Amino acid sequence: MPQTATENLIRSYLDAFNASDSEAMLALLSEDVIHDINQGGREIGREKFRWFNAMMAEHYSETLGDIAIMVSADGTRAAAEFTVRGTYLKTAEGLPPASGQSYSLPAGIFFEVEDGRISRVTTCYNLNDWIAQVEKDG
Repeated sequence: MPQTATENLIRSYLDAFNASDSEAMLALLSEDVIHDINQGGREIGREKFRWFNAMMAEHYSETLGDIAIMVSADGTRAAAEFTVRGTYLKTAEGLPPASGQSYSLPAGIFFEVEDGRISRVTTCYNLNDWIAQVEKDG
């Protein structure tokens, strides 16, 4: 896949995230997408990704800004670096209590692309930074 096509695919994915359009995000993923959760496990499949997005939407309201997308020469791998700006809506298991705290932190996602769809999503951010922010504002 050409670099430009991969960049457009990743931008569409991130735009769908910012629009809170989970179905549009899912449409860009392969059926057997690999999802590496930040400091967590690995899930495989679009349906598990759908469940994860629903759970995230219940606990957090987030948008991504300052987005920079980088794509390999052959278009099979990409990365996006951005700032996550969000509100902690509902307490998530094992995390501090939620009371509408705001947060902002740098993060990134690594992608693999096959046959015009995203086949791997690996999210990275500093969980300790996020916890410190929500505990301070909580």
